[in-house]
Amino acid sequence: MRVNEDLMVMGSDQPLQSAVRDEHLLLSPPHPPKVPIKLAGEQPALTVVHYPQEFQEEAYAPPRGVYENDEIRVEWQKLDGRQPFYHRNCDVDEISYQIAGKRTLMTELGSVEHNWPGEFSRIPQGVAHDNYSRAESHLLFYIPAPVTELVSAHRESRAMFPPFPGWQPGEANEAVTWNMGTPGRDIVLFPVDEQQLLDHVHSDDRRIQVLRADPDRDTTWLYGTDRVRLGLVTTVPSDERRYRRTLDADEIQYQADGHRTLITQHGIVDLEPGDFVRIPLGISHADGTTEPGAYVSLLSRGELPQVADTSRAADRYSPERLAALKAEVHS
Repeated sequence: MRVNEDLMVMGSDQPLQSAVRDEHLLLSPPHPPKVPIKLAGEQPALTVVHYPQEFQEEAYAPPRGVYENDEIRVEWQKLDGRQPFYHRNCDVDEISYQIAGKRTLMTELGSVEHNWPGEFSRIPQGVAHDNYSRAESHLLFYIPAPVTELVSAHRESRAMFPPFPGWQPGEANEAVTWNMGTPGRDIVLFPVDEQQLLDHVHSDDRRIQVLRADPDRDTTWLYGTDRVRLGLVTTVPSDERRYRRTLDADEIQYQADGHRTLITQHGIVDLEPGDFVRIPLGISHADGTTEPGAYVSLLSRGELPQVADTSRAADRYSPERLAALKAEVHS
């Protein structure tokens, strides 16, 4: 079967080049080389990390690291109640994506109610913040500052007193951290006046910007630097598959909504809400979709290794596996 493949680079919505491929050859192991060739690796199957989107009560735990390199850290967090301290990053902007539940984000630049899935917000480097959560989960992306918003804000933080019903200023600590807030890399923990900290909003014109993807676009890039892009991709059922190969960036995908099958040169895997997967730089991939869905996409110029435990692995490509997918799509 002939398919089209787009060769992409980060920061451009248009391919450098498009090629016609034989899908079977595109996904198959190479022919035996006629001369010695050292490959970068044995092409291990893609691995999936999964955290349920349905809230399950448990004792407070720090965010779980999922992917990390020297520049970027991706975390998953589940919380019910207050975070145990105000947090201030020394070196990064902290971006969140709301998965489920409700969360009040309290910062020196005002407070935000994250009550709807699909919202993003960015806490600038050096701004103290805390969370009051109600059976919720969210993603965290620690990216070297400064990170730029690429779309207009859906709304902004504002002075909210009390920031949530029943709030009273009390004893609080502030944690100052470096190196992406990674556990064990705290610099100092000290007591602060919570009222005084939140009152800073009255003397600072900056505000936290709440962003949402454009529902009418296939891909909305929301944040960017010269080495990173972060956004949301919407998928719709289609009989046609178009492959994409990003030449200069690893891609981390988080399945936010709906089910799809990811077809790659490193295997084929069915994805459900709550799944993370990493597609290495230069690996061709396409989606098989039978229902509407959406996933968060993070492009990183640096390799972004998985640090969380693997939940499952992709199936190796076979004509039979692909044929079964075609039968499902065309049924």
